[in-house]
Amino acid sequence: MRKEDAKKRIEKLRELINDYRYHYHVLDESIMSEAAADSLKHELTLFEEEFPELITPDSPTQRVAGKPLDKFSKVRHEKRMISLADVFSEQEVREWISRDEKLIPGGTIKEFFTDIKMDGLACSLKYHNGIFTKAVTRGDGLIGEDVTLNVKTIENVPLKISISEEHPSFSGCVARAHRHGASALTLALPGSEIPSKEGIPSEIEIRGEIVIFKKDFERLNEIQRKNGEPEFANPRNLAAGSIRQLDPKVAASRPLRFIAYDLVTPDSATWHDAYEVLRALGFQTSGEDKVFKASEKNKLFKYINDLDEYRKGLPFNTDGMVIKINDRAVYDSLGIVGKTPRGAVAFKFPAEESTTVVRDIVISIGRTGAATPVAILDPVSVAGTTVRHASLHNADEIARLDVRIGDTVIIYKAGDIIPQVKEVLISLRPEGTVAFNYKEALKHQYPDLEFERPAGEVVYRVKGESSDFILKRAIEYYASKPALNIEGLGEKNVVALVDAGLVKSIADLYRLKEGEVVKLERFGKLSAKNLVEAIRKSKTPTLAKFITALGIRHVGAQTATSLAREFKTLDSLVNVSEDDLLKIPDIGEVVAESILAWFSDEDNLKLLDDLKELGISPLEERADNLPLIGKSYIVTGALSSMGREEAEDKLRELGATVTSSVTKNTTALIVGEKPGKSKITKADKLGIKTIDEDEFLKLIS
Repeated sequence: MRKEDAKKRIEKLRELINDYRYHYHVLDESIMSEAAADSLKHELTLFEEEFPELITPDSPTQRVAGKPLDKFSKVRHEKRMISLADVFSEQEVREWISRDEKLIPGGTIKEFFTDIKMDGLACSLKYHNGIFTKAVTRGDGLIGEDVTLNVKTIENVPLKISISEEHPSFSGCVARAHRHGASALTLALPGSEIPSKEGIPSEIEIRGEIVIFKKDFERLNEIQRKNGEPEFANPRNLAAGSIRQLDPKVAASRPLRFIAYDLVTPDSATWHDAYEVLRALGFQTSGEDKVFKASEKNKLFKYINDLDEYRKGLPFNTDGMVIKINDRAVYDSLGIVGKTPRGAVAFKFPAEESTTVVRDIVISIGRTGAATPVAILDPVSVAGTTVRHASLHNADEIARLDVRIGDTVIIYKAGDIIPQVKEVLISLRPEGTVAFNYKEALKHQYPDLEFERPAGEVVYRVKGESSDFILKRAIEYYASKPALNIEGLGEKNVVALVDAGLVKSIADLYRLKEGEVVKLERFGKLSAKNLVEAIRKSKTPTLAKFITALGIRHVGAQTATSLAREFKTLDSLVNVSEDDLLKIPDIGEVVAESILAWFSDEDNLKLLDDLKELGISPLEERADNLPLIGKSYIVTGALSSMGREEAEDKLRELGATVTSSVTKNTTALIVGEKPGKSKITKADKLGIKTIDEDEFLKLIS
């Protein structure tokens, strides 16, 4: 992107993120999900990394949160409460490690410390001579709000602290004190290496997250339902809202918990030491902290991947994992960039929502003749999968959202095959965009079809064609010679199967049983057996034949062959982008749109899933070392040894391209009986070689 365009995008992103952060952190209101906001901030961070000269002091990446509320007294933090930089993939974690290793003398990191990233309200607790004195929210990182009276009501916050000799962590504290000396663990008595319950430093600051556990949240909402009152939205907002109530009785009535994650003062040798001391002092931690040796990075990455599933069973909500350099001296020596420390990152688990840009809107014609619009998106990760398109449902939904090509949108996934567009971020809309004209798009993408919108329906359908008619036509083509060549599935048998209700989709062909088929008027015992066996044998077609069989508009046998050779597997083709398609010589914009539309349609994707479950497995296309790769042929006239379609198939199997028009790129014209005179005339004019059937047979032998 040009610097001028990047500057405009950055300004719009900053404005929207600041608006979100103000509503969320200051007013306790949410104008979008946290996952969507994280996605926008991540995009802004990437832009600023590419154009560092565009970073300004007021950028959201240079601050932690909004201004504190006036209803509580303000308190300045003695040590700034920082935020961590977000990363979203294993590759980004590896890049972070690599950057830090270059800055560390000797270039080595000994250990990593990890913990669950709690989804709550960050808060700092202060103790003087072991007595709880003050609680301060994060605020903007420099100045927070005094919420002491509210936090004092939280049952698991100790009002007086001491080291418990009965706690399992106490022996660990003693062992480390002996090993490292009192300077490594300053909870030891002055002049002693052994921590004592009487040896509490005069000033202690502990930071953590105020949360509500899932079971407590469900119990509260159950009470709300019984009382006929509205349910609470989520545990995080309820915890934050409870702490920000002026009346401490409100906080006291809520099942709040303080989960400690940092011992600010006194210092400790490692993050793991700090957690052991926190637990020895009687503070609750997540219980999910771990230490990984730097030499065992693969274990760390496996844990990250496993945790994404494991976290669903945790008692609290979490959206990620904190990864830190365990040695606090090394961690501190790396310093801070902007408002984030170099020594730690927050790995965010796959979000259920994210933001991306709409690059095109294509319309798919499903098996019922319904015209379904689909947004083609910049690839983005949602719920652990890369998403390239999202359903727009119908013309009314496009109008309601006012979604346009070039818009930035929030997409979400809620168990659907195709993600949905939740919202258009109007403030990020590029200049000059126009509303999407659905009727004009239908005319442009399907100029030879007519559409109608039946009364009372929201969907446009192909005019004059019933869903049964379209299904029959699709099955006939699927079983035809250019496609899977399933013997016994001609027009009349297809009609019989569909009309009897035995086949309601192409996938149902593979569910047919001899006993069902034999009951139909057209079938006997042998013909029923032969049909079921022929269908079974079609389960492992070549990828090119299978693509042809799908009946994608504008995709014939040759285009299917080109697609198979380019993408090798069906999975690769399902996730193809328009740019990838347009790189193929014989695919233009119209064909690319048609392919994208087909692989963006929910019905079509369900069909592919059903076929896969039923054992249909197209063979991976391998074009290596085929003798006719790069050559182009045309077959004209009738051959005595085989039909034209079979001849063309044999040429494609050997790597050749088969076309219908003679051009300067044609390698040779294969001439049978009664050939097309115009083709021979044009071949002569262009100096294209012509070969007879005997020579053709030698060519393919």
